[in-house]
Amino acid sequence: MKKFLFLIKNTMSFIKIYIHVVFSTKNRNPYLNTPDLRIKVWKHIKENASQKDIYLDMVNGYSDHCHCLISLGSGQNIEKIAQLLKGESSHWINKNQLTTEKFSWQDEYLAVSVSESKIDTVRNYIKNQEKHHQKKTFTVEYQEFIEKYNF
Repeated sequence: MKKFLFLIKNTMSFIKIYIHVVFSTKNRNPYLNTPDLRIKVWKHIKENASQKDIYLDMVNGYSDHCHCLISLGSGQNIEKIAQLLKGESSHWINKNQLTTEKFSWQDEYLAVSVSESKIDTVRNYIKNQEKHHQKKTFTVEYQEFIEKYNF
């Protein structure tokens, strides 16, 4: 009996739930209109996530939106993570006057689970946003997400 109790006390929760989160700028304004600005913002979002114990596997986007691949931890939920990432990054962008107008993200976001077998596909998709959006607008991309995931 003592051995069994020892095993229970020393067990740990193992969680691996990947979520692809997409959010856009307010009114889809192209605030993030240069590659240098986008790199700064994505780097900051990644650093901020790390400080808040959010496992952000990949972040990238384009002038009017952001893609994040997140692995949820114990006690975390999508709403809180999206709120933390969007709110803090908006504040940081405005504090540092990185855009000519006041910056903000749209309240809404899109989030879908990602199968372990599709992680590399999603990583590549997020990584190649610059090239991807030379051919397709975010509006078209967003509509495709809505249809693909039956929202």
